[in-house]
Amino acid sequence: MFGLTPLGAVHTLISLLALGSALLALGRHQAIAWRSRLGRWYVGSTMLTCLTGFGIFQHGGFGVPHALGVLTLLVLAASAAAEYAGWFGRAARYVATLGLSLTVFFHLIPGVTETFTRVPAGTPLFTGPDDPALQKLVGLLFLLFLLGAGWQVRRLRAGRGGTTPVAATGRVV
Repeated sequence: MFGLTPLGAVHTLISLLALGSALLALGRHQAIAWRSRLGRWYVGSTMLTCLTGFGIFQHGGFGVPHALGVLTLLVLAASAAAEYAGWFGRAARYVATLGLSLTVFFHLIPGVTETFTRVPAGTPLFTGPDDPALQKLVGLLFLLFLLGAGWQVRRLRAGRGGTTPVAATGRVV
């Protein structure tokens, strides 16, 4: 199916689970919270997405998608350190919330690249990762991330969002 290996198909299914849980969390709570059920699903499936991605070498050896997987795991670690260990002091709730949102953007980069360089079958929308139209789409996704991050920062400053309320109340959604 679309030139996917069995590992690639499993990787794709896990990444779709991650993105689905992220979109549900963002839609319901305007943030992905570590201590929420959706947040745990997102983090777990994102980690599995990264780990399964390390075994996919369709375009040669270790490449940009693999580096993005490493970066995603590092951002998840920083976000966890902020949430659970209180690293980053007063900025901890911003680091925790925005870190998880940033990893959603990281998911989208290989997601749109791999999808739209294969679909529609036979005449994909983009010729490859260097296609200028694809790069514009990734730029647009980054702009959307920045707008969403700005909105999350405003909510956090107003005390209406982020990981702190969930963590403080112990409420699991």
